[in-house]
Amino acid sequence: MALIERYHVVAAERAVATGETIKEGQIVSLNSSGEVVLQSATNSVPYGIAGDTKSTSASSMPGIATGWQNRASDYFDETKASGKMTVYHSGGEFATDQFSANVASATIGAALYANSGMLCTAAESTASGIVGRLVKAAGTYPSGVPGIDLNGDQALSGDNSNTYLEIKLAI
Repeated sequence: MALIERYHVVAAERAVATGETIKEGQIVSLNSSGEVVLQSATNSVPYGIAGDTKSTSASSMPGIATGWQNRASDYFDETKASGKMTVYHSGGEFATDQFSANVASATIGAALYANSGMLCTAAESTASGIVGRLVKAAGTYPSGVPGIDLNGDQALSGDNSNTYLEIKLAI
C-alpha cells in the first residue's frame, strides 16, 4: 500500500506495461519491451521499487483509506497522464508495508528478496538476487499527526496490520 522515501539515489521514469496493477512500494522488473511490470517468476530480475501506483480500484498512498483519491480524473492511477512510473533503484533507504509475513520475524541485516513484487526471505523468493537488507524490523510508523499511539503521533495505517519495515535497497 505504501512507500516512504527516506533517502533515494536514482528516481527513474519508466513506461508501464498495459494491464499491470502495481502498488507503490512493490518490487518491479522490466519486461522484454523495457516496460515496468510487477516482479514475478516470469520477470524475475528486479529493477527497482515502485514509487507510484497503477491501479483501477484503490489509492496506495501511505495512511490513506483505499477509497480516497486526490485527483478524481485519474481513478487511482498515478501513471495515467504520462504512462510512466517512478522507479527507485541504485540504493537508498525506504519504509514500506509491502512484505510477506515471514519478513516480520527477520533479523536486522537480513537479506531480502522478492516474490510477486513483495519483499520476502530466500525461502519463498522468485527473484534472482538480493533486493535489499532489513535495517529496521516491522512495526508501527509515525504519521506526523498528533495522537497517542507512538512518539506522540498516531500510527500510519497500511497493509500488513499497519506495520512498516525499513530497508536499504540493494538493486
